[in-house]
Amino acid sequence: MLRALMYILPLALTIYAFIDCLNTPEDEVKHLPKVVWVIVVLLFWIVGPIVWLVAGKQRRARAGGRASSGWVAPDDNPEFLKSLREEGAADRKPAADDARLEDWEADLRRREEELRKRERGDDTDRGKARGEETES
Repeated sequence: MLRALMYILPLALTIYAFIDCLNTPEDEVKHLPKVVWVIVVLLFWIVGPIVWLVAGKQRRARAGGRASSGWVAPDDNPEFLKSLREEGAADRKPAADDARLEDWEADLRRREEELRKRERGDDTDRGKARGEETES
């Protein structure tokens, strides 16, 4: 098992470095042209991938230095959070909401009254059709 691991680990490292080298944009490659880096990674089986990972590519700054043009998560973006607050304040107009609610309630009352009148009218029409007398 240990003998197989001695071949599998460098092979996996080489495959990873090769794919990483191919996917890296030309402007992020350091010291040598990209084609030369691909050859170095493939030709020098163990050393090539390690050198590529250490010195062949520009690495972005970690936690301390944040790139201004990079993508920022919405919950970390103060401009996005500010826009949410402004949008929420604009949506919260209680007077307009209360007026809309009163309009809906008035419309509902009107429709219920029309429905009751129709039901009463239908009952009296059915009774007349059958020859029954209705009380007024």
